[in-house]
Amino acid sequence: MTPVAIGLLSILAIILLIYMGLYIPIALGVVSFVAIWIMRDSFDLSFALTKIAIGDSAMEYTFATIPLFTFMGLIVSKAGLGADIYSVMNQGCRRVTGGIGMATVGANAVFAAVTGSSIASASVFSKMAVPEMLRHDYNPRFAVGVVAGSSVLGMIIPPSAMLIIYSFVAEQSVGEMFLAGVVPGLMLAAAYVAAIWFMGRFTPGFVGGRKVEAEDLMPWSEIFVKTLPIMILIVIVLGGIYTGWTTPVEAGAAGSLIGIIIAAVRRRINFRSFWETVIETGHITAAILFLITAASMYARMLGIAGLPNELQNILATIDFDFFWIMVLLVALMLFLGTILDTASIILIVVPLFLPLIDSMGLSLVWFGIVAVVAAEIGLLTPPLGLSCFIIKATLDDDRITLKDVFLGALPFAFVMLLVLILLIRFPALSLAILN
Repeated sequence: MTPVAIGLLSILAIILLIYMGLYIPIALGVVSFVAIWIMRDSFDLSFALTKIAIGDSAMEYTFATIPLFTFMGLIVSKAGLGADIYSVMNQGCRRVTGGIGMATVGANAVFAAVTGSSIASASVFSKMAVPEMLRHDYNPRFAVGVVAGSSVLGMIIPPSAMLIIYSFVAEQSVGEMFLAGVVPGLMLAAAYVAAIWFMGRFTPGFVGGRKVEAEDLMPWSEIFVKTLPIMILIVIVLGGIYTGWTTPVEAGAAGSLIGIIIAAVRRRINFRSFWETVIETGHITAAILFLITAASMYARMLGIAGLPNELQNILATIDFDFFWIMVLLVALMLFLGTILDTASIILIVVPLFLPLIDSMGLSLVWFGIVAVVAAEIGLLTPPLGLSCFIIKATLDDDRITLKDVFLGALPFAFVMLLVLILLIRFPALSLAILN
C-alpha cells in the first residue's frame, strides 16, 4: 500500500473514530502514530516525532496566550460583565422591532472581545436574552436562534481560542491573526443586525415580539458604571496588541489581572471560586495542549504520506482555479460541520490545504479567517451544532426543543455563509488592519 493510500485511510479512520465518540486528540495522535509506523516501518521514528511534536507545542512562548486568555474569559464571566453589557445594549434597541435580538448580537460582540469563547457566550446569553425575549412575546425559535447565531462571534472576534489554535497549526503570528479577525467579526455582527431588521420587516411572524415602552430607563450614570470595566479591558487587551505596546501573552496577563480586580471589587469572587477558576483554566489548557500536540503529529504524518502534494497535483491536473478550490474547501468544511466540532474540522482540513494555499501565493492569515468562519458554521448545523446543544442544556425549558434551536439558528447560518463568500471574494477585508 502506498504512503498516499495510507494517508487517506488514516484521515477516514480519524473522522470515523471521532464520530464514534473517541476523544479528538487521541484519535489524531494514535492514528498518526500508527500510520507513520506503517509507512516507515519504524516504531522509533514514530516515537521520536511524537516527542518532537510535544516539545514544539509546549515550549512555544505564544502557547502562554491560551491559559491567560482562558482564565481572563472565565473570570470576566464570573464578574458579571456579560449581564452588564447586555442590559446597556438593551436600553438602546428595546423600542426597535427585533431590538432585543439586536441588543443580544451587540452584547455578544462586545463580550467576545474579552472572552473569545462561543461556549461561554452561548451559556451566558441563554440565561439572559432568551427569557427577556420570551417575556416580550418573541417567537421562541427566533429567541434561541439569535443567541446561537451571535454566540459564534466569540470564535471570530479576538481574542479567539480558535484563531490561536489555527496560528499554531499554520505557524502564523497570534497577534496578526487577532488583527485579521476584527473586521470579519464586526462584519458578521453587522450582518446579523441587518438580518434581524430584515426579518422583523418582512417576516414578522418568525420574529414576533411587541413594542416595549420606555419603562425603567437606565440613567447615564449607571450606563457609565456598567460599561467602564469592559471598555477598560478591551482597551488594555486589544488596544495593547493593536498598538504593539504588548505582545498577546502580555496582553492576556494584563487582562487577567484587571479581570481579577474587577471581580474582587464587585465581590463576585472569593478564594474558593478563584481556585475553581484556576483549576478549570488548567483543565481547558491541558486539553488544548493535547489537541495541538496531536495536530502537530497529524501534520507530520500528512507530510510523510505526501498527501498535501498529491492533492496539489490532482487539482493542477484537473486545472482547478482559485474559485473551485475555495468551493471544494467550503463544501468539505460544511459537510464535516454536520458531524464534527470546529476544532476537529480545523485540525483535519487545514494541514491538507496549507501547502496548496501557500504555493498559490495567498495569505495564510487570510486563509485562517476563512477556515475559522467556515468551520464555525458547523456550530449551528445539525446533528452536532455545539452552540445549539449548549443553549438547549442551559435553558432546560421543555417548551423549547432542540429542533427549535436548530431551526432558529438556520437563518443565521445562512448569513454566516454570505459573509464567508464576501471574505473569500475580497481578501482585503481580512487584511485591512494589517496593511
